[in-house]
Amino acid sequence: MTSRRGALSPVGRETLHDRVYAEIRNSLIHGMLDAGAALRIVDLAETLQTSTMPVREALGRLVSEQALEALPNRTVRVPVITRDKLDDLARARCLIEGELVAQALRRLTPEDFAALRTLTEQCDAAFAADDPDKPHHTSELNHAFHFYIYRAAGSAVLIPVVESLWLQSGPYVRAAAQIHDELRDMSGTHHHWELIEALERGEKAASVKALKDDITRSFNLVRARLMQSDASEEARAYG
Repeated sequence: MTSRRGALSPVGRETLHDRVYAEIRNSLIHGMLDAGAALRIVDLAETLQTSTMPVREALGRLVSEQALEALPNRTVRVPVITRDKLDDLARARCLIEGELVAQALRRLTPEDFAALRTLTEQCDAAFAADDPDKPHHTSELNHAFHFYIYRAAGSAVLIPVVESLWLQSGPYVRAAAQIHDELRDMSGTHHHWELIEALERGEKAASVKALKDDITRSFNLVRARLMQSDASEEARAYG
């Protein structure tokens, strides 16, 4: 006769806590939250239809991962955008993600290239669509494209590092997407196509360059906007 413990395993509270953490984490990665936005535990709990405890624990984890900031008044917020953090993240992402692309170069198969082309075509279609959920959809496809390549590198050590960097990059990705929509100067997948073609040719330097161009384009858009803002403030100060 099977004991009760053997027949049924208790559903631990970590299941709900992990789901709440994952939901908030994904919102940050995909740039769904504005830089500087304050996050109220009660509001998040109501939105996620849960109690405040898992939300509080999730926010604590994300603060420890530098994805959120804890302020002296016990408020938690999405980090504000700064020039120093922007430059630091851009350097780190180019370094780590460039290495993953180099490692993946000889591991990708024709089937993998077909999958990457499909993801990029889907992303092109998502950018062209008149969909209120377009920012989230395109961000998910962009994430899927990059991490398809990174996982092909086979590095269990570097993948969590890149995930952390993307988590911290969320506010910058959101700001860059908003600026891109204003400018409409280049397709959002322009460098993706360059990267696929370079990888197919087996050209390491060209592949890494396409990847770095893709990363730095978003950060350059935000950097230019910061410089414009600084110049306007200086002009007003001496006007």
